[in-house]
Amino acid sequence: MTSLQLLTALMPLLSVFVLLVLLRLPARQAMPLSLLCSVLLAWLVWQMPIQQMAAALAEGLVIALTIVWIVFGAILLLKVLQQTGAIDVIKQGFSQVSTDKRVQLIIIAWLFGSFLEGAAGFGTPAAIAAPLLVALGFSPMAAVVLALIADSCAVSFGAVGTPVLVGLAQGVPELSSSDLQQIALRAISIDIMVASMLPVIMSVLYCRFFASKPSWQAGFAIAPFALLSGLAFTVPAYMVALLLGPEFPSVLGALTGLLIVCTLAKRGILLPAAFEPVTAAAGHNSLQPSKPRPFGLLCAWSPYLIVALLLVLSRIPELPFKALLQSVSIVWADIFGSAISVSIMPLYLPGSLFVLTALLALFIHRGSVKHLRVALHQSSSMLWPSLVALCAAVPMVRIFLQSGVNNAGLEAMPMALAELAATRLSDIWLLMAPLVGALGSFIAGSATFSNLMFASFQQAMADDAGLSHQLVLALQMLGANAGNMICVVNVVAAASVVGLNGREGEIIRYTLLPMVYYCLAASLVAWLFFA
Repeated sequence: MTSLQLLTALMPLLSVFVLLVLLRLPARQAMPLSLLCSVLLAWLVWQMPIQQMAAALAEGLVIALTIVWIVFGAILLLKVLQQTGAIDVIKQGFSQVSTDKRVQLIIIAWLFGSFLEGAAGFGTPAAIAAPLLVALGFSPMAAVVLALIADSCAVSFGAVGTPVLVGLAQGVPELSSSDLQQIALRAISIDIMVASMLPVIMSVLYCRFFASKPSWQAGFAIAPFALLSGLAFTVPAYMVALLLGPEFPSVLGALTGLLIVCTLAKRGILLPAAFEPVTAAAGHNSLQPSKPRPFGLLCAWSPYLIVALLLVLSRIPELPFKALLQSVSIVWADIFGSAISVSIMPLYLPGSLFVLTALLALFIHRGSVKHLRVALHQSSSMLWPSLVALCAAVPMVRIFLQSGVNNAGLEAMPMALAELAATRLSDIWLLMAPLVGALGSFIAGSATFSNLMFASFQQAMADDAGLSHQLVLALQMLGANAGNMICVVNVVAAASVVGLNGREGEIIRYTLLPMVYYCLAASLVAWLFFA
């Protein structure tokens, strides 16, 4: 690979790092510039046919609109709950569990977010958890950063096991169901030692960088409770993976963790002195709800319970509900005469379930047409900046992924990068395997697609390096999880939900180190205990 070809393949990574992180341009400016550079280099250097690039761009625009729909649904649900006063009731209810914002963070971002990841995936947890944290008194930046960090470990078994059952299974078709379960068990075994620390990292980051009175001490003071909260998810998730397979570890592990952690918090077990109680921070809430209505806590929470139930039911293949939602499909086959096709199942998208739940919430909470009108206006106005960014970022990603059709005789760009790494770094592949997985998620915005794209490559590298296939593929899974923390598509979507458009680079600067920790710690644990 020539230097110019290497620059072309690295463009999606370099442009994000330079334009967003170093130059601090807003995504609505950085992403169109990145797209322009990628198109020119793909045409001139990679020699992609115009027809192939146009098809990839069109495919990307369609996918971007589905992501915008998910974001819109998440915002609308929150705005309806604010208009009816349900959010205020939820805030009051949390004081019965704990007024400590560190505890709130762990319950909402780590455990409730993990449940949503297990149920739906596709960026849903950050889109729901981040605005809920803001409504509870967290700053928008803290909410997005910490929700993105939290939405990582559960990704292994997100969307009812899709990264394993689709990503790995289709990436390496010769893997048996027994192989898939063993790989999943190896991944969650490593996570017990690695990802269980993420609530500690989240608490320390919050107390040091986002609290009104920054304090390292307050972050480390809650470390025992935070570590136990991490284990309260990862250990049950391991048991579910062992006994039931890869479909429900995140869903059932998170529910078990919620039960354990809420019980511990109510009884004050392992909790230090309170730090920035939620009630004290309510005055700083940038998304203040309207006057509360007199309904109970269960009624206030019911929309979130309904959307979680709908998401779970819609992802179970055996149930007719999933088939019903998938019965409506819009297909654009052989776009512009290429081999690229894209399809949308509009009813199956999480955004449609969010919108349905928002309408149900309006009825349950006795809201008015005025409440709905205000919520629709606020939700729509928050979408415009992210619409530009996503409609540039996703097509850029699709060009990157669809670049295997070219006149230069080159592999697709991500595979070319991975093969280049293989020729230079095969001797330290335990270190590199999760980074390749993270590369896939960073570019594609999906752990499932990362596994699908790189699983066979990782298996070949395991052969060359004399390593266990199961171990290397488990590291691929964990790296794909980590990449979600810094994925541009996820960052832009989460930022838009809380009104942080233009600050995407700042978000990535916060999530980059936890991502690196996740990858390197997984490699170290694999080398020490499983190699």
